[in-house]
Amino acid sequence: MGVPFFDLTRQYAALEAHIRPAVDEVLRTQRCIGGPRVTELEQALARQVGVAHAVGVSSGTDALLLSLMALNLKPGDEVVTSPFTFFAPVGSIMRLGGRPVFVDIEPEGFNLDAAHVEDALGAKTRAVLPVHLFGQCAPMDQVMEAVQNAPGVAVIEDLAQALGASIEGRQAGSFGLAGCVSFFPTKNLGAAGDGGMVFTDDDAFHERLRLLARHGASPKYHHVEVGGNFRLDALQAAILSAKLPHLHSFCERRRAHAAYYNEALADLEGLELPRHAPGHRPVYNQYVVRVADRARLIAHLEKRGIGHGIYYPEPLHTQPALRELGYQRGDFPRAEQACEQVLALPVFPELRDDEREAVADAVREALHQKAPAL
Repeated sequence: MGVPFFDLTRQYAALEAHIRPAVDEVLRTQRCIGGPRVTELEQALARQVGVAHAVGVSSGTDALLLSLMALNLKPGDEVVTSPFTFFAPVGSIMRLGGRPVFVDIEPEGFNLDAAHVEDALGAKTRAVLPVHLFGQCAPMDQVMEAVQNAPGVAVIEDLAQALGASIEGRQAGSFGLAGCVSFFPTKNLGAAGDGGMVFTDDDAFHERLRLLARHGASPKYHHVEVGGNFRLDALQAAILSAKLPHLHSFCERRRAHAAYYNEALADLEGLELPRHAPGHRPVYNQYVVRVADRARLIAHLEKRGIGHGIYYPEPLHTQPALRELGYQRGDFPRAEQACEQVLALPVFPELRDDEREAVADAVREALHQKAPAL
């Protein structure tokens, strides 16, 4: 049987009766920019994350860009981050003239190796930008400890894939000065298009985010700074508000799929399953394994019609767009090895039990012969 990697139509079919009235209300009232739908969503998510403020924005990328602008990142300033993630964090840094300073990933995980963050800090460092990759929190206690003796260095969390993830009950997005989330349709809380949000506990930083998100105008048509148009559409806020009461069940379903895979695939040679540290509670925006013979596994999955994905096939430090940074292949060997081994299996909430069984069966069929050790 075929199994999709992701099927957005299933979630919409289940929630259409909740989503359509919310959308119709926005269209009927024509409160399309700002308004109560955006405010209600901001307040609800701020409470859920456990922070004082949330600012809805136009995308997860713009959440990062706006946060760096609010931090007043200048050309030549440095931001410590990971070479193994989506392009948005480094793209946002470089759009403002900043310089990404990479730290390799953990030996047995995919997140920034906090043990080396302090070594990467320098006189030009303005921020550390950890990414909570695949719905697994970065080691935030160690990250925060690394910057505590570095005055003027802020922590901006990228939780694009990790809304609802936590460490000892503390939510991703509540550790640093800012937390940036994406509402891209395939995220754990997905819009019908782009959207994002910035979380913060800092009152002054919150006011600066609001100012810069509206072209730096205060009051309207009086511009005290150069900002941008980073507003979250009311239509997207309405859709997200309709889905928000179901976020917990979405995450629980993903965790159930991950637990099934962890048991069904536990004894396969050449396959390394995702791990998380004690006290961490992931949300599995992706379920990513390492596989020594990835080509063989992919070929078998495709033969069986099983969806899959590679996050990410190339590390950031070797991307052509970042050539000017001067990094070379071999500089971050763990990230480079991950790019050669990672493979994501279907884990979306609406995945049926028989489908996840088919996924596990196909993986076991592909790896039943002895595979190279990782």
